[in-house]
Formats: sequence, structure tokens, C-alpha cells
Amino acid sequence: MAAAQLKPCLVRRRDGQEQYGLAASCLRELRDKACGMLAIDKTGEPITLVLAEDGTIVDDEDYFLCLPPNTKFVALAKNEKWSSKSLDSGTAQHSEAADEVDCGAEKWKQLARQLKDDLSNIILMSEEDLQVLIDVPYSDLAEELAQSQPKIQVLQDTLQQVLDRREEERQSRQLLELYLKALKNEDSILSKVAESETVPRKEVDEVDTSASHAGTSARIALGDQILAALKEKPAPELCLDSQDLELVLKEDTQALASALRCDKQKAEALQQACDQELSKRLQQVQTLHSLRSTSKGKKTLPWEDWPSSKRKK
Repeated sequence: MAAAQLKPCLVRRRDGQEQYGLAASCLRELRDKACGMLAIDKTGEPITLVLAEDGTIVDDEDYFLCLPPNTKFVALAKNEKWSSKSLDSGTAQHSEAADEVDCGAEKWKQLARQLKDDLSNIILMSEEDLQVLIDVPYSDLAEELAQSQPKIQVLQDTLQQVLDRREEERQSRQLLELYLKALKNEDSILSKVAESETVPRKEVDEVDTSASHAGTSARIALGDQILAALKEKPAPELCLDSQDLELVLKEDTQALASALRCDKQKAEALQQACDQELSKRLQQVQTLHSLRSTSKGKKTLPWEDWPSSKRKK
């Protein structure tokens, strides 16, 4: 009966690297056995037992009995104090590195199991999780998922594509924030332009017709609102929708310069900015369509449904 109550423990000295297994039924018995095993003089003050992981002093029998089996203790003799650096630094660093490796390995295996259950879980993963799976060697991931290395290569290529698309979507949102910020001030700008116009639109058109046929052409094609944005707004390409950007691009550069009362070089720069903005938006639309197609896939995607593709390095 007494033997069944023995608790297995591990003990070591403060500066020692070797630990010893002992079994004791109480804290006092553990102190006595530790002194004998670690060659500590019993004639001095009783040794102090602390938890190896954090230095907690264990001097209560009830607390000792609540500790799990194989708890690690450090035995401190007189005038000795526990230190987190009591082990050899090289050993400690190796232990920490091993712990990090174990944690990393455990993480990618957990993520791999999620993909084994359902490949559509890719969409739900964080960017960090995606990168973890991308960095796993082909052979290790193939073994964990019980798939061939070519299929794992396709999988990691897909993971990289999802990661790239999220970055593109982030950039799209940043552009959208700039666009919305520009629209916020548009009403006040248009109000100022409306107040400054003292002649009805028809009369203005007639004046423009007599002054310059090119200017009239631009004004009629673009309209007052577009021209007002082009004249007053910084980075006006952010304020216009895609159709308006196309109209600006179709305009004759000289006619646009005349309508805006600026030189031809400035009009060319404005059209180039509109062209770049329009190209970005079209690319973003394609990205969103691609994301939508991915998200509308089957709930559970079998491995055979993933097309073969060459991984980008």
C-alpha cells in the first residue's frame, strides 16, 4: 500500500546538468533522499526544494502531493539561490532551440491535418499559416498528407497564389481608401465651381465655341463635373470612375489642354495618370473575380480536383 503512494520525481543540483529520479511519499522523504543522491551534507540547514521551471519553493506537504508525477526539482543547499540560468548556457540555448523547432513542427502538422480534412480550409487560413505550409519541405508535407510530392508541389503553389492574391486585395483596399477620401471632398469642390460660374451652361458653351473649337469638343465630351475635378482635385484620377477615365483617355491632348487652360505637357501627364489608374482598376477587378471563383469551389475539394501547375520560385 505504501509503495503505491510513492511519487516519482526528478532532482538535480543548482549548477548541475545531471538529474536523478527519486520516489518519495512525502516532501521530507524527498529531501532526505535528495541529500543522499546529490551528496549534500545533512548536518547543515535543511535543503530547499524548488520547481526547476520557475523556482517556486515547495515547502508544503499538501502542495507537494498535488504536483504531477515526474515533477522536476532543484535542490538548494545553504546560501544557494535558484536561477533560470543555472544550467550551462550552451545546454539552455540548445533546449530553447529544440523547443522552438518542436513548436514549429507541431504547428505545421496541425495545419496540414486541416487540409487533409478539407482543402477549402485554405481560404480560412491566416497569411502566417499559409506561409508556414509553404515553407515546409515537399517530402515532409507529402508524408504528413499521404500524397505524392508532385501533388504537394501543386498544393504549395496554390497556397502561394492565395497569399499573393491577399496582398493584391490589401493594395486594392488601400487604393479604395484613397479614392473614398477624395470623394469626401468632391461635393465642396463642385459647390465652389458652381458658385464661380455666373453664366448658364449654354452660354458658356457658346463662348467656348467662339474661342476654341478644340476646347468645346473637350467640354462637351467630358462635361462640367469631370472638368471641375480635373482642374481642382489633386490626383484627380482617384476621383473619377472608370468610364470617366476612359473618356479622358479618348480626348485629344491639345483639346484637353485647351479645355483645362493648361499646357499640353500637363495634359499628357494627366492622361498618363488616368491610364495607369484605369489599368490598376481593371487588374483589381480580375483579381476579385479570381478570388470569387476560388471561394465558390466545392465544400470539400478532393486532391484530384486541383490542376497540375508549375511552382514559381
